[in-house]
Amino acid sequence: MQSVLVPMLLAGIAIYALCKGVDVFPTFLRGAQNGLQTAVSILPTMVGMLTVVYMLRASGAIDLAAELLAPVFHLLGIPEECGALTLLKPVSGGGGLALGSEIMQRCGPDSYAGRVAAVMLGASETSLYTISVYAGHIGLRGTRYAVPAALCADFTAFTVSALFVRLLFPI
Repeated sequence: MQSVLVPMLLAGIAIYALCKGVDVFPTFLRGAQNGLQTAVSILPTMVGMLTVVYMLRASGAIDLAAELLAPVFHLLGIPEECGALTLLKPVSGGGGLALGSEIMQRCGPDSYAGRVAAVMLGASETSLYTISVYAGHIGLRGTRYAVPAALCADFTAFTVSALFVRLLFPI
């Protein structure tokens, strides 16, 4: 049943469009062209963000910042192993996923740090990356309140992740 769901959905959309008098193929081509133009327009922003993430990881700057912020993370209940994750996840989903995987390999998926990392990965967004891609696509120069609001949301997600893991999985 599941294997035919997508083809049936596409066929249904095509039949509906034909009944409404829409020329399906040229409409599809226009949509594909717009999608390609969007991909080309955000490519420089994506390359820039990926370069920054790679440089931060390779230089050890993320790990150093996590070490410096370790006392603050401790006060918030965030395990030391998850410090770098809290700094990298808002910038890079792939980088965050890689760090989460490292934490789970090093500490174990059922450890406190592994559970907190898993919840953090699911509860937070790649805020700075998303804002930069959208702002770059539409040519927006100032993000005004978007960046502080997004970082506050990520901070809340990270802190509450550690809290709920402590509450639901007592050590």
